[in-house]
Amino acid sequence: MLRPGDRVGAAVSGGADSVAMLLLLLELRVKLGIVLSVVHFNHKLRGKASDADEKFVAKLAAKHGLAFHTASVYVAKKAKAQRANLEDAARHARYDYFHSLVESGELARIAVGHTADDQAETVLAHLMRGTGLAGLGGIHPVVGPVIRPLLNARRAELRAYLRSKKQTWREDATNQDTTRLRARIRKKLLPFLQKRFQHAIVEHLATLAELAKEDDAYLEYAAEMQVLAFVKKSEDDVRVPLCAFTECRTEQGARKKVGKTDLEFASASPALQKRMVRHIVESIKPRAGQLGAKHVQSVLEFARSGQSGSSLELPGGVEVRRERDELVFHAIGNSKLERTREKNAQYEYNIDFANGAQEVPVPELECVFRFRVIDWPPNRAETSKEWAVLDRNQLRLPLVLRNWRPGDRLQPVGHRSAHKLKRLLNEMHVSRWDRDGWPVLTSGADVVWARGFPVAAEFAANERTRAGVVIVEEKS
Repeated sequence: MLRPGDRVGAAVSGGADSVAMLLLLLELRVKLGIVLSVVHFNHKLRGKASDADEKFVAKLAAKHGLAFHTASVYVAKKAKAQRANLEDAARHARYDYFHSLVESGELARIAVGHTADDQAETVLAHLMRGTGLAGLGGIHPVVGPVIRPLLNARRAELRAYLRSKKQTWREDATNQDTTRLRARIRKKLLPFLQKRFQHAIVEHLATLAELAKEDDAYLEYAAEMQVLAFVKKSEDDVRVPLCAFTECRTEQGARKKVGKTDLEFASASPALQKRMVRHIVESIKPRAGQLGAKHVQSVLEFARSGQSGSSLELPGGVEVRRERDELVFHAIGNSKLERTREKNAQYEYNIDFANGAQEVPVPELECVFRFRVIDWPPNRAETSKEWAVLDRNQLRLPLVLRNWRPGDRLQPVGHRSAHKLKRLLNEMHVSRWDRDGWPVLTSGADVVWARGFPVAAEFAANERTRAGVVIVEEKS
């Protein structure tokens, strides 16, 4: 948690737990080699009582000659404006302040006074709201710069320690308000469980949280390894083979593999599948959004039974697409932007060889097409096998570079007849999303070239060709 030389801020609310933590750190600061100060955040929730808490903590810091960092926010107003839960808004405001002290370089660590009792209350609260293994882990002892050195201490022990030091503390009246879940657990449920069922319930719940954290950490690591094995990331999306989420065997019944990776391990483990989904979504989502257990399950069901070409939207601005034997996770912008992009996929540019070579920027595709007329076959060596070469004399005006449209047909060199371009794109495994804006060149009413295919047989350069037209596509 701490290293010699760390500048540590003790987050003191004025309550018994945080005051005890401050005194314990004061006793240990020489041994630990830390520079100690006091941090207080005033939520302005209890009027004069909140201000009295701040004054109490300020006097405590002054008494021990410690630097005092403080800030205040009218959390109730902020929560109302954001339509947020009051407790969540208070916690976010408090921890935002703590992180600002670290980011500014004022402090390296913030120590907060959560106890074993807080841990037990948190685990019970998560259980009642519905939780998985991560929720059973409750409060973590170290999260970034925030540390919780009292997580194994009992509340009663800390109060006994304060009494032995003749140190007073402040009581927060809202902790007695049993209309709040946390207060009901503290004042009613835990005492009932201790008296009627298990005297050591707090210790047992704290142990459960520790074991859950250990198991959760291992499964998270295993899921990360699966993501590294299966996932293909690009600038625009994340692609995962369906084998990562479904039964994965060859027609002969043998296990399929990706490289040296045994896919059966992933397909047999729902725990890893679910964590993989969470990892992927978290890595690409463009905005805040809570991915619930039902959302994760819907992705797995989509992988097993979704139709190719269909899609599923998730919180946080993520779309999952089914493309043949892959799931594609894609971060989407606002719907207006998406509609604009779809509209921009429509384009037309006239080509004119009157002045020789022509360069055609296509901003819709973020690329440039270069059309160059060469002597053929003398300059055949100047072309690449990957470049498309048309017979200049077979082309008719108008020559138009445009996006493909339903009904377009093409007979590429090597094909006996013309086929719908949609069919050809399907055979080349081009998804319906990647087809938007797919470039073609038309001569008169005929499609003579389409990206990724040989040129139309009727218009291809041959032994009778005297002038060839070379088409090259480059990123702009």
